[in-house]
Amino acid sequence: MMQDNNYKHQESLAAIAQDFYLSRLTISELSAKYSLSRYLIKKNLDEAISSGLVTVSINSPLARNFTIEMQFKKKFGIKNVYIIKNSSNPEEDQMKIIEYAAEQLQLLIEKSKVVGLTWGGAVYNVIDHFNHHVKDDLIFTQFIGENMKYHSQAGSTRMVEKAANKFSTSFTTLAGPLYIVNKKLKDELWQEPAFKQTFIYASRMDLIFMGLGTLASIDSIPCWKQNKKAIFPDINQEKIAGILYGRPYDINGNFLVSNEKDTVFGADIDTILAVPHRLAIVKSKFKAKAALGALRGHLITDLVIDEAIANRILLEAANS
Repeated sequence: MMQDNNYKHQESLAAIAQDFYLSRLTISELSAKYSLSRYLIKKNLDEAISSGLVTVSINSPLARNFTIEMQFKKKFGIKNVYIIKNSSNPEEDQMKIIEYAAEQLQLLIEKSKVVGLTWGGAVYNVIDHFNHHVKDDLIFTQFIGENMKYHSQAGSTRMVEKAANKFSTSFTTLAGPLYIVNKKLKDELWQEPAFKQTFIYASRMDLIFMGLGTLASIDSIPCWKQNKKAIFPDINQEKIAGILYGRPYDINGNFLVSNEKDTVFGADIDTILAVPHRLAIVKSKFKAKAALGALRGHLITDLVIDEAIANRILLEAANS
């Protein structure tokens, strides 16, 4: 009888694990399907791994160029840089960047409690490549407002929810616009109870991951394009090398809008730059200037790129 019970238990573990890892059911869906609490579902998934019934492996055939990585570390003082060797297929190279970034981020997320993220195609693709994993002591959070890309799956609010679903954990959002030009309104919104929890989590972030923006990314959103002079007051837009954390910066990594005139609704720059891991994913050579500015200004701590992008960054550095 004991043997039969053990067999049935193993069969139950296998069924739950298959539904979670292969059929991609969420913890809530599994709870409803098997009439078990979320706690017991998570316990069964942990047991499936610890007993050897389920094995999780990461296959990384991606070769890195350690010579250029060392050059970047010496030249820019960046803590961690991962430069993937190129193949003959540019589309394949972009996918390698995404795959490697996903691997590195999963390792960092394992050690994290609060993870902030922005938006965009690179971030969306990286989240897609995360393995399903249960980590219920984790929070994903927005730390700056909504970018207003409501017709895109790569918008900010949907991004934190997508990431949280991969880890069967919680998320918080910031239900306000990325930019608020009315300073009085912005200051008052900071005091609203609806945003309090998100700002608390944002102040405790130990990891942020992001793509790098440019002025073109602002121009792609009609609301911001029509009001660029208001959201970026008193700056020469030709000096913008990139946009990070919602703020424009120049080729040397200097933010171009002062704290007093900052229109970004969200965590301030000091809070963001205190986060120990700030990982950027760059998969296009057209963002070399943005990457160079971020490196020179120490706006990021970790960077995933390929050889072609690395060489373009070094070329931009030599010419500016």
